Amino acid sequence: MSHDATVAEEEYLQTIFWLMEAGLPITGANIARAMQLSPPTVHEMIKRLERDGYVTRSDDKILHLTEDGRAEAEQITRRHRMIERFLTDVLKIPWDEVHEEAERLEHAMSPVLEERMRAAIGEATTCPHGHPISGVREQGAPLADVDVGAEVRILRFENEAESLLHYLKDIGLEPGLKGKVTSSETDAVIVTADDDGKAIEVQRTVAETVTVRADPAPPPRAALPEQLVISADRYGR
Repeated sequence: MSHDATVAEEEYLQTIFWLMEAGLPITGANIARAMQLSPPTVHEMIKRLERDGYVTRSDDKILHLTEDGRAEAEQITRRHRMIERFLTDVLKIPWDEVHEEAERLEHAMSPVLEERMRAAIGEATTCPHGHPISGVREQGAPLADVDVGAEVRILRFENEAESLLHYLKDIGLEPGLKGKVTSSETDAVIVTADDDGKAIEVQRTVAETVTVRADPAPPPRAALPEQLVISADRYGR
């Protein structure tokens, strides 16, 4: 039987929800990589999540959210992204600096504050990094897969580690930017922005984590890149 999730459980449920959104297998190994934790630590928490009714585990070791687990995961994820948008739009904190701040605030918010914050951000539908505050996200493709000559629109940054967000902001890449892929080499992809003609060079490993709408769209991948869950700091959600 489920109960009010603890802060630690919320963190894990948020991670599981993000892996599910990204299309990655929800396994203990992926959770450990995503959260930069040891497998034994993750194994113990998974047993706790099972005990409290938030996840089930199939014979192939894949985890599945229960109805209660999905509700908790969606709530904490929605709250996190709403806080990021509030910090950026209302408090004017740069979008590459709000992820960790939202991590600290998301677990201590009353329903009244959440309602006021939601009203303050108006009709915003995504966090500053392009993830939907609620609802289903638009499917896209990794920037690294897009052919030269394709028109692109940046949808979101899959990895929200702040060190990576700082890099993306510094080079001038942000959700909503439209442009054309003008070069795709072994070590970098270049997007030339439509508005000012600026050529933005993106390291290929970073381009793996940038999701775009592309025309023409590349074929879907059979597997997703490890860069989505591995970072020097923390994973993205």
